[in-house]
Amino acid sequence: MGNTRFTVAAALAQAAESINETHTLQDTLNAIVEATRTSLPQFAHVSVSVKNSSGTFETRAGTDQLVFDLDALQYDLGEGPCVQAIEHEPIVVVEHLRHEQRWPGYIRGAIAKGVRSQVGVRLFTKGSHVGGLNLYSTESDEVDEDCAETARLFATHAGIMLGLAEHADQLSQALQSRKIIGQAIGIVMERYGMDPDRAFQFLVRVSSTSNIKLRHVAAELVSSSIDRYRDNG
Repeated sequence: MGNTRFTVAAALAQAAESINETHTLQDTLNAIVEATRTSLPQFAHVSVSVKNSSGTFETRAGTDQLVFDLDALQYDLGEGPCVQAIEHEPIVVVEHLRHEQRWPGYIRGAIAKGVRSQVGVRLFTKGSHVGGLNLYSTESDEVDEDCAETARLFATHAGIMLGLAEHADQLSQALQSRKIIGQAIGIVMERYGMDPDRAFQFLVRVSSTSNIKLRHVAAELVSSSIDRYRDNG
């Protein structure tokens, strides 16, 4: 038991190191699936699913095309370990998948693709689930108890990393939007002889009347100004 704990701790430490080396949200997602695959070799096929605010599911990262196909099948049918873990149970373990009675539509498709066992684990970020970590095995019918527990621990750890990456990504987008809006204000000031406050209010009014987000209005203005400069150049 002590040796198992050491192995799990080492795997988590190694995963954290690889994830922390990444720089974007997508880099982090890719690192999560690769670190999971490496740490849990029983499952050679790994993906991260997210549930969007619209209620739709999306696979944001995966080790291979198989996981994208399997995830998509579950989304289309609205059933399967992946969907079950995100919406109903924190962890779903399916051994001897060919004998599973739940989710008949998905099971038929998964068997056809060679899946023999599967684990779905909910990912948490700041107390709310944002998606799931999906593990597929085409080699083994059984899921070792320690392996399932490691997957749960790994998902919790990965969820924290994902939450940090999402926060950093939001900050980056906010800074980029602020930069674009600042450039647009400068263009309006020069073009119409306005001071900064009036130029900003001008952009807000355009955004409101056109029902287009302010950052998109600003980006379009900056883009059109660049195109005009090139044409005149």
